[in-house]
Amino acid sequence: MIDLLWDNLDYAASMVLFCIGLYAVITRNNLIKKFMGLNIMETAIFAFIVALGVVDGGNAPIMGEGAAKPFINPLPQALILTGIVVAVSTTALALSLVIRIWRQCGTIEADELREAE
Repeated sequence: MIDLLWDNLDYAASMVLFCIGLYAVITRNNLIKKFMGLNIMETAIFAFIVALGVVDGGNAPIMGEGAAKPFINPLPQALILTGIVVAVSTTALALSLVIRIWRQCGTIEADELREAE
């Protein structure tokens, strides 16, 4: 069991990180802390997808004479770069909305916002 966990440590770390982010989203009332939990979950997913593209003993996917095989798959890395851009933009939008909520309502606690309705 320990050997299996050690061999898949990157997957296990991604799952633990995702669970930490999910815990923050579920248990915290502060909107900024909820968005921080979402960012932790996004990071865990990015790490998991990059870990899927890793090939033991793989080389860069450069073709030519003397090119060694197996190759590392570059597609997950390209997808993650796009995901990071989307994550940064959604975080910026969410934080600007939190500022707008704070200016209008005077609080960013979810419970107090529900009561104010």
